[in-house]
Amino acid sequence: MRALARFQGTPALLPTIRRDMLDHEAQTMDDETIRSYMNALAKIFVTEDMPAWSPCLRSKAAIRKSDTRYFSDPSIATAALGLGPGDLMNDIRSFGYFFETLAVRDLRAYAEPIGGTVSHFLDRNGLECDAVVHLRNGTCGLVEIKLGGEALVEQGAKTLNALSALLDTSRMKAASFKMVLTAVGDYAYRRPEDGVFVCPIGCLKP
Repeated sequence: MRALARFQGTPALLPTIRRDMLDHEAQTMDDETIRSYMNALAKIFVTEDMPAWSPCLRSKAAIRKSDTRYFSDPSIATAALGLGPGDLMNDIRSFGYFFETLAVRDLRAYAEPIGGTVSHFLDRNGLECDAVVHLRNGTCGLVEIKLGGEALVEQGAKTLNALSALLDTSRMKAASFKMVLTAVGDYAYRRPEDGVFVCPIGCLKP
C-alpha cells in the first residue's frame, strides 16, 4: 500500500513498484503477487487507475499507453504513508501529487453521471496532460492540474495549448475547453489571450 502511495499520479510499472517494495517493505516479492494485491485493491475500490487517451494527432509522436496510478481518495494514500498537514506543507512536490488525486476524483465524480470518462495523455516527447474529460458524443476537454500560482498556471496553459494544437481536427472534434484546475483561488476566469479557463477546485461544478 505504501509503495502505491509513493507512486500515485504516475504511470509506474509493476517492476518499479516491486523494487520500491523490496527497498522499503519486503525482502521478497514477485510481480505476480504484487499484481494480485493490486487487483484486489481495485476490486474493493481502494485504487482506480486512469487509462491513457489515444487521440488523432497531426504529428507521429508515439503515445504512451500505461495507466496512471491513483487511489480512489487521496486520504488513503496519506494514511498509508502516515502523513499529516505539516508533512504535506513541507513537501510541496508530494502535496501536488495528492492534490492531483483529489482533483481526478472530483472530475470523475462530475463526468461519470453524464456518461463521461476521464483519461490522461503522455507522448514519447514528454508532452503530458493530467486529465482529459470526454463524452460519448466525441467532445472532450483538456485539464492540467496545478496547486496554483502564476508560474504554474502559465505552465499548465502552455501544455494545454500545445496539445490542443496537435489534435487532428479533420479526424476528431477540437477540444471543447482547456482548463487549469488549481487548489487555490476565489473565482474562475477565462484567460483572454488563449481562452484557457483557470478554475479553483472549490468552483468546480457539474
